[in-house]
Amino acid sequence: MSEIRIEPIGIVRGNPSDNQQVIEIYPEHSDGLHRIEELDELWVLFWLHKLGEANRRTYQVHPRGDGSRPLYGVFALHSPMRPNPIGMTRVKLIERRGNCLIVSGLDAVNGSPVIDIKGEPSC
Repeated sequence: MSEIRIEPIGIVRGNPSDNQQVIEIYPEHSDGLHRIEELDELWVLFWLHKLGEANRRTYQVHPRGDGSRPLYGVFALHSPMRPNPIGMTRVKLIERRGNCLIVSGLDAVNGSPVIDIKGEPSC
């Protein structure tokens, strides 16, 4: 198998506890934002950069860390524990300001590398 290489296209500014967060797209990728302001929602894929190596080897967890619930495999959950720490969240696009997207509902933390954004026009 050939090497897989993922390069960030931007970075998250702000935390999930904030009402809104900013996704700053790096200038070399800004052409990919063309007409994105016409969309209401986006899927944001980001790297869980604070996840330690031990957590990348954890394959069964309790949903939402609730020990009273049965164990599930990480591929059956939206858990951050996973071999490839890729997070994915559907967000509401509030506004575009140049190469920055103001969004709500993002569960990435400040400094998380954004690896992709996907949208779907309604036309």
